[in-house]
Amino acid sequence: MKKFFESFSNVWKIEELKNRILVTLGLLLVYRFGAHVTLPGIDATQLNSLAGQTKNGIGSILDMFTGGAFSKASVFALGIMPYISASIVVQLMGIAIPYLQKLQKDGESGRKKLNQITRWLTIAITLVQGPGYIYNLYRTLPGNAFLLGFDSFSFLFSSVLILTTGTIFAMWLGEKITDKGIGNGISLLIMVGILARLPQALFQEFTSKVTNNNGGPMLLAFEVIVWLLVIIACVLLVMAVRKIPVQYARRTTTGDFEEDMMGGNRQWIPLKLNSAGVMPIIFAQAIMFIPAAVAGLSKSETSQSIAGTFSNMFGFWYNLVFATLILVFTFFYTAITVPTNKMADDLKRSGGFIPGVKPGIETADFLDRIMSLITFPGSLFLALIAVFPAIVVSANVQQSWAMFYGGTSLIIMVGVAIDTIQQINSYLLNKHYDGLMKSGKNRKAVA
Repeated sequence: MKKFFESFSNVWKIEELKNRILVTLGLLLVYRFGAHVTLPGIDATQLNSLAGQTKNGIGSILDMFTGGAFSKASVFALGIMPYISASIVVQLMGIAIPYLQKLQKDGESGRKKLNQITRWLTIAITLVQGPGYIYNLYRTLPGNAFLLGFDSFSFLFSSVLILTTGTIFAMWLGEKITDKGIGNGISLLIMVGILARLPQALFQEFTSKVTNNNGGPMLLAFEVIVWLLVIIACVLLVMAVRKIPVQYARRTTTGDFEEDMMGGNRQWIPLKLNSAGVMPIIFAQAIMFIPAAVAGLSKSETSQSIAGTFSNMFGFWYNLVFATLILVFTFFYTAITVPTNKMADDLKRSGGFIPGVKPGIETADFLDRIMSLITFPGSLFLALIAVFPAIVVSANVQQSWAMFYGGTSLIIMVGVAIDTIQQINSYLLNKHYDGLMKSGKNRKAVA
């Protein structure tokens, strides 16, 4: 522990790293401030019904990812989620559209064009979601909450424009954090929004257990221990890899490759247990919004039953479908993001080979088979973590606190924290300081 604090103090000895951390904290502070600025034309004292709508169920997820801005009718009410949705759409369209495939292979210039396409698509998505959010305010808030009245076009136009501008500004903050700060800016904005709900959720659970004599402090302490164990499990899921040995042949004077029988030039291909990260949960969560929204359009008894089932995020059928979708999307996303054929071709061109496996197609098949074998337990683990909040709720835990026991929120927090620490670790190691993590040593690997 002492060594860790010594390593942490070394962070402030590196001027560039210190400046990046301060820039990151400053921009995150701006984002959190904006989350408390209410849309013009809305009485901030009349938002109790909106807060009640986002207290439980799917509304609580939307509010969590925006750091409470959704329930405050803030200028950042839509948060960074339209940008996330646009990024997912562009990534998926890259599978089917040749032009986007070409951009993905064009290096830095292609990445810039893809970013521009993502930004424009973000604006389009926000212009669709903005009126939907305002319509929800009309249905939820009392009439006297609108200072300009229900049917004011100026209020609708200005509110949608401000919501769109708020999302674009949040996107800009995220990109600036990535460029000038430390860590992935977009992910940090989401993580900070999630963490903003943690103190309130913990206080509510404390009140329930201690003040209301519902188990007492010992039960609360046990819940915190279980929560920490789940975090450790998430860390293991994020960091676990299967290393495939790679041996390189020596180039002869004629330019041909000759096998290095001594095996002195050996490296490793690290294949992650969870290569898809949090994306399968995000995909599945987006799909889970659809049944309730579509069924809610009908007044029939069957439709209302379906809407109620898929609005209860702690119900059995909701979580069964949710877990199944996560399993499917984990294999799907891994298949499109882990290019085993390209990895095999790169190895063959550089004279590398996996011992016992022929270069080329057989190597690609071998890597694909290994990925399938390690993705299956990884997808099961990811699905279990995703539905764990529903299991915890059944043990008489407050819903707001149970949300931090798994699902997208916990995976995002763990993944972003590890990524940020690894970046800080790299700065420390490059300046010949001890890293924050033992595993922070630079190791050569083929990706």
